[in-house]
Amino acid sequence: MKWYELTISTTEEAQEMISNFLHEMGAGGVSIEESGTLNKPRDTSLGQWYELPLNDIPEGQAIIKGYFTEDTDVDALIAALKPRVEELREFDIDPGAVQYSSTLVDDEDWATAWKQYFKPIRVSETLTIKPTWENYNAAPGERIIELDPGMAFGTGTHPTTALCLQTLESVVKGGEEVIDVGTGSGILAIGACRLGAKSVLALDLDPVAVSSATENVKLNGLSDQVEVKLSDLLGVLKDDSAEGQGASLAVTLPVDLVVANILAEIILLFVDDVYAALKPDGIYIASGVYKNKETDVEEGLLRSGFEIIEKRRDEEWIAFVARKPQVG
Repeated sequence: MKWYELTISTTEEAQEMISNFLHEMGAGGVSIEESGTLNKPRDTSLGQWYELPLNDIPEGQAIIKGYFTEDTDVDALIAALKPRVEELREFDIDPGAVQYSSTLVDDEDWATAWKQYFKPIRVSETLTIKPTWENYNAAPGERIIELDPGMAFGTGTHPTTALCLQTLESVVKGGEEVIDVGTGSGILAIGACRLGAKSVLALDLDPVAVSSATENVKLNGLSDQVEVKLSDLLGVLKDDSAEGQGASLAVTLPVDLVVANILAEIILLFVDDVYAALKPDGIYIASGVYKNKETDVEEGLLRSGFEIIEKRRDEEWIAFVARKPQVG
């Protein structure tokens, strides 16, 4: 089978939004390649190492590739995509001088080639992400997240995912009930359990993500602790509320912790819903925030009644740690 490989040259700032557009338009997979120059800062504080080859992508730029079936009208696809990308400028997201190109490729040219670059990576003091096809001997006390992310979902190497896992490690004390919004590959849900969470409700709007996360939960032997459900943000909680406030879900509302590694614009859409879903003194980890949206997200959290207790940074990305105050 052949696929259209649609290549978009843009900025790292815009890569998550454009990737989301491609998923919404029916991409069978999406890959992202950022600058691989020696000038790019790399966090090696936890012993991380980077095997991605050097490339000639300029600093701050990214190459996104979306894969569509051979019967796709790729010209019409690009025509529909362009105005959506340009509209990002209205939200203070600069996609740069965007370039588009397409070509036909075979299945094997994209479905597995990327795996050679995904190696075991230590992302926090104790958490290590290990692709299922790699052999790895864990050190004493090391917690392993087995992952087969597929083409479309996170491997844990993006700063926002690493920030979330590192923050979870500092917040989870053991026995918490957690909601993971926008679970993708399920990496944060699995990480929370590895750190001692009692149970996790993992939610995603994309059926492919739900399938991917479900498989990864099984790979890690956590099907009894993690429930993966299709949901538009926290919509499933409202659907279920009439049947006993979450009685049929893996968690009991309100919960101890909510984590969302999604875009700032989406975070701002459901801050009140997160507040309602948390216990007093509950914690909200909101990541996926680019530096130009820091003030907007902080103001949104404060307006909804949260206290900002910490902000963590990696490159130009920010993760907020917010607390729902005790009543009175």
